[in-house]
Formats: sequence, C-alpha cells, structure tokens
Amino acid sequence: MTKDVVTLTQKMPDPLSVLAGLLAGGPDKLVGTTGEDAVVQLCDMEGRPLVSVEAPVLVHVAGEAERLLGATEPPVPFWWTEARATTGVEEAERLAGTFAARLASLSGGSAWPPEAARSLAVVESDGVSVAKPPAAAQPAVDVLTDKVAVVIQDRPVVAMTAWLSDALRATARAELGLQIVTSPKARLSPAVRNSLGGWPSRWVVQDEREGYYDGLSGAVLRWQNGLFAPVEAADATPEEPRTPVAAAYQEFADTGERQLAITFRTVHPADDRLVLGGALESVWRELTGEPPAGWGTAEPANLPWSLRQLTDLAHDRAPEPTWLVVVGSPARPGLATVRISRTTAGVEEDVTLAFGYGPDEEPPLDALPRTAEILATRHHLQSLLLQLRKARRDLMVPPRFEGPGVPLAFVLGSEEVRQLPGDRARRTPLPEPPLPLGPATRPALYYRLPGDPADLSGWQDFERLMRHLKGA
Repeated sequence: MTKDVVTLTQKMPDPLSVLAGLLAGGPDKLVGTTGEDAVVQLCDMEGRPLVSVEAPVLVHVAGEAERLLGATEPPVPFWWTEARATTGVEEAERLAGTFAARLASLSGGSAWPPEAARSLAVVESDGVSVAKPPAAAQPAVDVLTDKVAVVIQDRPVVAMTAWLSDALRATARAELGLQIVTSPKARLSPAVRNSLGGWPSRWVVQDEREGYYDGLSGAVLRWQNGLFAPVEAADATPEEPRTPVAAAYQEFADTGERQLAITFRTVHPADDRLVLGGALESVWRELTGEPPAGWGTAEPANLPWSLRQLTDLAHDRAPEPTWLVVVGSPARPGLATVRISRTTAGVEEDVTLAFGYGPDEEPPLDALPRTAEILATRHHLQSLLLQLRKARRDLMVPPRFEGPGVPLAFVLGSEEVRQLPGDRARRTPLPEPPLPLGPATRPALYYRLPGDPADLSGWQDFERLMRHLKGA
C-alpha cells in the first residue's frame, strides 16, 4: 500500500527547502533523482522505493485542491508537491509526513492530509538510501505479477496524477493490466475512469461484507491466479455463468443530480495553421457561458486555458498522440478528456465531456442543437453523441450503481452524411426525420432520441439507427 502526502505552498519550494525535507531521514542520507530529474526516491538497501517525491507543479486553476483533496487551497497560483510513501514500512510514512511538514513550514503552506504531517523531527531510517536505477525508474506499484500491476490508494479521489499516468503507460507497454484498490469511501476522477481501459484493468473496492468488488460493475472479486477476478455465483453453470453483485454497489439513491455527457470526434485537415481545442471551447461556451478554466497532461489540471499552448504541445509531441484533461470553474462542474492523434485522415480530436447539475438546476437541453451545429459548421465534426444520466453533480465516480445514461441525440457530420449512399442518412427507422444542420447543400444531421432517464429504450432506437447507417 502507498500513503500519499501533498504539500500546497504559496512560494515555490526552493532546492534548499526540498533538501531539508528529504533530510528527514538524517543528514547522512543522499538525494538522487530520476525521470529526467522529475522524481526523487529514497529506497531501502534492496532498492525498493520507500518515499517518492514528484517535482513541484505550479497550479493556476482555482478549485483543483478542493476537487481532488477536499482541502482548502492557497490563492492561485500555488505550488503542489506530492510525495508517496510505502505504508508497509513504518518509517516510510513518517518520512513522507515529515518531508511535507518541513516543506510546508519552510515554504509557507499546508499539507494534506493534515494528520500525515505532524512532526519536524528527524526520522530514524537505518538502511534507507537513494534509489538507483532501475528501481527508481519503475512506477510506484504495490504488487506486480505477470498479469497486472496493483496500486493501493488511500486518497478521497483517485485522480489521473502524473505518476498514475506513468503507471498506465508502463503497464500498457508491458501488456499488463492496472488494478487500483481503494476503500469504499474513495471515488474516481472521470479522467481515471475514461482511461482505465478494459480487462484485466479494473477498480477494486475493499468491502467488509464481500471482501472485494469492482467499483464500476459491482462484480464480487477475489485474488486468484495473480489478479483480482470475478467469482462465480454458487448456482452458476457452464451454460449460464453468473457473477454475484456486491450489496454495497446496489445501495443506490436518486438525489436528483444529473450529468450531461457529450462525446464527439472532429477530424481536421493537417495544416501548420491548425489551432486545436476550439471545438471543445465552443461547446463549453455554448453550454456554460464561459470557456474552460484550465487544462493539463495530468491532474491537478495546472495550466490556464490556452488554445495556443495546447496546440503547441500537441504539435511538439506529434506523431505521438497527446492526452489532456480539461476542467471548468467550481461554479459549474465540468471535465473533459481529450485525445489528439495524427491519422491518415488528418488530425483527430476525441473528446469525452461531462457537466454536472444539482436537483434544482436544469441542463441546457434546448442549446444542444445549436451546439451541434457550431461543431458541424466550424470544427469538422465527424460524430457526436449526447446523453443524460442520473449521476453526481461533482462528476466524481462512486463505487456504487449510478443510472446509465440515456441517449438524447446523435449527430453525423456533413462529410459522413455525404458519403452514405442515396437517402440512407435521411430515411431512418426513427419516428421523426433528422434535423439538418448547416448549409442545405452539405448538411450535418441531428437525430433526436427519447432521452428519458427513466426509460432505457432509447438505446434500442440508437442501436437501430447505427445498424441502419452502417447498412446492416
């Protein structure tokens, strides 16, 4: 298991402050770096990491500490310095806590969680040394098998931090799954849920009654053959295999909160003058009246919103894809994940976006056709799916059942409409004809769907529409 400690400071932690924090193990300990000098690790004599300290991140986006830690943050901009300790070794947690306490004291700030950073005293740490490669180069995982890497998290929100992003990439390269184990009080950031992928990666929740269950499906799990995997129900048969669903996962109550979920893809001609992110900004402005607040390549999203900086980053990383997280202001919860990739068709932006609404707030459903038309006429829209779901206003993913989304509408871009034979795009099995968007000579088409959160039959209509458009 790992213990995370975060220090929030108004001043940038200077090298002497970081060094003083790292000398929590005594003045005889040396300091070493890895990951292009972005991570410092203290290890035991066998090279196992005990404490890993990330390079400080300057956060320009208000509300990120509250969103991810539930902590009161300094005025922006502020510095976010993260340390991870292996809780299997007692002095590791104390080292991380003392590091955070010293850093907060010297740089003027606070540490999270407060109880982890109490003492400024030197921690006895015989047998602790600076990590040497390759140990320092490995992502901080708790269990590693030939099938999965297991990470045990104790944070209130499991976010797509830089180290978790590195762990996901490392396991993908090694063709392993990533399994994240948490308490039942933890929640996932949508950025993690959207990136976790399929089997054998999963969110594993500890439970007093069931032992473990999958936080996204409720399936009861057991550790077997080197990974957490579903168990079979007692009455299951080879012809009808069944997995029991944890009782805790089924404890659902409708609070009246809703999420408007938007998934779309744009395909731009490759051009040196291309500016990326404009489609997402347009959607954000139409539905909230303001642009996104910030973005980054990990959480916390630390950079103020900038189309030019976003474009420059994607350009510098090409032809490799770029993954981004984008957040809104605390007043209107919004979060998007964006994947930018260079393909034979051009430059593609795949966006998954959600906005949260309380029981006394109405999602702006009337603005959806206009929003779709802006994407279709100005941003090379390929396709768009709009959904409404019963889910938390703060967008966090709890380890229990939330109502599935219901489709409100599907939009097919003008080029995709043009490529379909005859009147296939216009004559569909839906009860009403599609709404044309844009120029009459090359319209995109907006297909309305029932969109009733209490009625999942809209997915049957959506499936019929997809089969019809594909010619099946």
